[in-house]
Amino acid sequence: MKQSPRNPVGPASAPGLKDFLRRLPSVIGEAVKGKAAGIADSNRLREERLSLGWDEAAARTVATELEDILRRGPAARAAQEETWSEADRALAEEIALATGRAGSSNITRTEAYLACYQAYPELHWAFLAHMVSRNAGWNMTDLRGRLADLLDESEKKSHYRFLERSNALIFQDAYPQLLLYIKSRELGSSRFHLLPYFHVSGFMRPFWERFWIDRGSALLTVGLIINEQNYIEKRVIRHPYYQKHITDKLPFHLNSLAGLNQVVFPLLEAGSDGPDGVRRLAGRVVSDFGSLQDRIALGKSLYAMLMGLRAVRSGAERFAASVPHSGSRSDYWPELFTANSKEALTSAVQGSVLLEGETLPPGMRLFSPKLLDAWGDTPYEPITREDWLKDHSALDGISAPQPPYLCDISREHRGGIIKAALAHDVAGDKDGGQP
Repeated sequence: MKQSPRNPVGPASAPGLKDFLRRLPSVIGEAVKGKAAGIADSNRLREERLSLGWDEAAARTVATELEDILRRGPAARAAQEETWSEADRALAEEIALATGRAGSSNITRTEAYLACYQAYPELHWAFLAHMVSRNAGWNMTDLRGRLADLLDESEKKSHYRFLERSNALIFQDAYPQLLLYIKSRELGSSRFHLLPYFHVSGFMRPFWERFWIDRGSALLTVGLIINEQNYIEKRVIRHPYYQKHITDKLPFHLNSLAGLNQVVFPLLEAGSDGPDGVRRLAGRVVSDFGSLQDRIALGKSLYAMLMGLRAVRSGAERFAASVPHSGSRSDYWPELFTANSKEALTSAVQGSVLLEGETLPPGMRLFSPKLLDAWGDTPYEPITREDWLKDHSALDGISAPQPPYLCDISREHRGGIIKAALAHDVAGDKDGGQP
């Protein structure tokens, strides 16, 4: 990611739309060159593949069990739930308390996912969730950093609530499942009959019971991806409030211009122990966050990339272990971002500066605050508890994940940052050129 550094040159012209249009050919030219370079970089990341251990026979067995669950209907499911013992209830309450403590913020959730993966590396989904949760934190702080001039205060708060609620709800549903597995390992016997205690969809029990037998990481990960995206579909994506204030509004769709629709996995080089050692970013562009099928496909693609390509897995693991999550993009790109507002670029002109060099010197970097500095605590809202599993469409995504052809997003990500900076320049011109 870090190329041969060049000192940026300050812009000689006034900010605004004219400057944006004048520099547009340069942006397009860089995008074309970046696409060709991205193909070559992606080929290097794809050189060594790792087997995810997908078991097609196990997948068919789970699908058959789910078809039987659907055929019996919700009433039959409820009637067959086991009676929980006092020991069961004590264990479930212990897990519920641990989930509450670990779920207080995006920072604590992200750390909790990583701890699960490091203790039990077969929990591939926990590492995927850790890396995606980092992205959620970066997107939240963007609203107080590089996107601050593009949205008004009410839009910022609505976008933050949208991102925070999605992150919090997925954790609330998935983390107890991870802890049930960990407790089952410690006790030496399955405790997945307690999944209904946490209102986990009946969709997940066949996946966990199969995983307990064969430790098939890929099948469990696909199950969790399908489950979590369905879990937030009505509770967030299709929720009337978020449809009115987020998903149906123009700023939500314009965020793609700012790179907010990119999921990035920073890759730390061997022998490095901090963000300065990040040279490449693996990742994907989110084509349609509003589509359930597209989100599931994206999750499977990200998983296959993260855990199925050796260069991506090892680089991401080094980064996760070495760089604590703060929510600031300086976590992985300190050459362009700073969490210290006193060291940030104060000029209204950002796009011109970025176009002049690969890196920015101290005092001219983009402001990316830490999450806890950007946003206060967010109270939980009432959560509906009904099981999302209603029909056979849930089974459509149960298939082997495949890594994307283009998996290096380093140059495209920088392009998104430049687009946001140029939009900032235009906004600054409308405000009279004030920073």
